[in-house]
This record gives sequence, structure tokens and C-alpha cells, in this order.
Amino acid sequence: MKPAPFEYLAPDSLPAALAALAARGWDAKLLAGGQSLIPVMNFRLAQPAVLIDLNRVAGLSGVERVGSELRIGAMTRQRTLEEDPLIERHAPLLHEAVPFIAHPQIRNRGTIGGSLAHADPAAELPALAVALDARLRLQSVRGERWVAAADFFLGLFSTVLEQDEMLTEIAIPTAQAGSGWAFVEVARRHGDYAQLGVAARITLDDQGRCSSARMVFLSAGEKPIDAKAAAALAGASLGEEVFDAVGAAARDEINPTGDIHASAAFKKHLAQVLTRRALRLAAERARKNVGGTSSR
Repeated sequence: MKPAPFEYLAPDSLPAALAALAARGWDAKLLAGGQSLIPVMNFRLAQPAVLIDLNRVAGLSGVERVGSELRIGAMTRQRTLEEDPLIERHAPLLHEAVPFIAHPQIRNRGTIGGSLAHADPAAELPALAVALDARLRLQSVRGERWVAAADFFLGLFSTVLEQDEMLTEIAIPTAQAGSGWAFVEVARRHGDYAQLGVAARITLDDQGRCSSARMVFLSAGEKPIDAKAAAALAGASLGEEVFDAVGAAARDEINPTGDIHASAAFKKHLAQVLTRRALRLAAERARKNVGGTSSR
């Protein structure tokens, strides 16, 4: 199929793009990489009256370190996240997970901001943004605001973005000494949507006990699931008994809906198995980083 007729705009500056978005509101769609938007337009599941192409707008891509954060432009290609040395050194969880996103041809065009704004609960980047305590910069002609990734996603393909707002930048705290990470998912084939996945972070104190932990599931609900089960890790000496207990708690906590990829029961089983696997790897990495840098 082909998309319904639409007006096409290609602004060359952020003010021009924001002005166009303010003028057209919900009638407009922003085109970043287009890897999710164009297929749904072709099936006429989305029929915007106007398409605002962001690919000529300068200043919306790139990775830089600013103090204790990495700042990533929303138009930064996923392939860049995979290859950038700053990402590898200061956000190793993100570096590890990006190759699970679809295929290289998709990552060459897909953008980090486009994926986050699309808010597909089966996508990796929304879950990673929550797991990494990311902050998202939203801009409009009215001004700007920063929103925590944990507060950004409202539900299935739904976010806090207002009709005239654009996601322009993502800020991620740099990994600290004593931190460990892991990303694991199960899919029928590499590059397919995950039947279930989990992003995990663990930080150890100087005595080797867990000072903080985070686990966020994808494909487990209508948005990234920030598991409360991770709270049981705080203050604990990490080992298989603790991992088993948290895995069982995560299995019982999530309430996924079955889909064409996996039944709800199988997703709950995966939550238990993948939690143990992710925590084991994250703890191993954290132990290596106690008293040193968190980078490889």
C-alpha cells in the first residue's frame, strides 16, 4: 500500500521546525529515521496531514560529555550509538544493547529520539532510557522542559509530549565506579522483536554490597516496566540465592499480555530466567569495577 496524501515540509532550523509543529499540532508527524513511521503510513494506520522532515535541521545529532552526563542529540542514528567511543566508555549498558535493535540497515537510519517518541513497549531504547535514569529535553515555541524517562512513557505508543513539543536531546548520567550492567533478551531470531528483555544496573559499595539496583523490562506491558523487585537487592550481598528470589519476585510482579511472539505465561517464565541471568552478569561486572572506573 501507499500512504494517504500529505503535505511535506523540510525545515532547515530548529526554530522553523518548532514553528511548523506549533502551527499544525496533532495534524503533523515528525520524520526522523522513519523506520517505524513510514511503514504505518504505508498501511494507513497513520494518516498525518503534514510530515515535518527533521533531517535537514542542524544541531540535533551527536554525542558529547557534559560534566557527569552524556548529551545525545535526538537525531543521532542508532548506528552511532553502537560505534561511538563515548557511549562505549560512559554508557556501556547502552553500547551493549544497541546491536539487539533490528538489523544494521535499520540502525543506519533509525534515531534514538524517534524510537523514544514512538514509545513502542517492545523496543529496546525506551527500556534502556528508564534503566539509565535518562532525562529528556522537550522543546516547543513556548520554551523547554526536562522530563525523566521514567515519567515520559504513559502507555502503548503514548508519551507526555504535547502537540507542539519535540524531543531534542537525551541526557544520560555517566557510569560510576562500582557499577555493573547487563542487557539480555530472547527473540525468535536476532533482530526480531523480543519476546521479553531486561536491562539491569547494579552498583556496589566498597564492601561489595549492593547500594542500588535497577531492572527494566521490555515487551512486558504497555510501557517499560521498572521492576519493584529490584529494591530487594539494596544492602544485600549478591549471590545465587538473592538472584533466585528477585527472579521469582519479578515473575510475579509483571502482568504481560500474550502476543504473536509469546504467551503471557511464557513471558513470565522468561522474566524469572532473564532476571537471574542479567543480575549475575551485572554483579560480576560491578565487582570488577569496585574502586576503579566503570568503563571497560
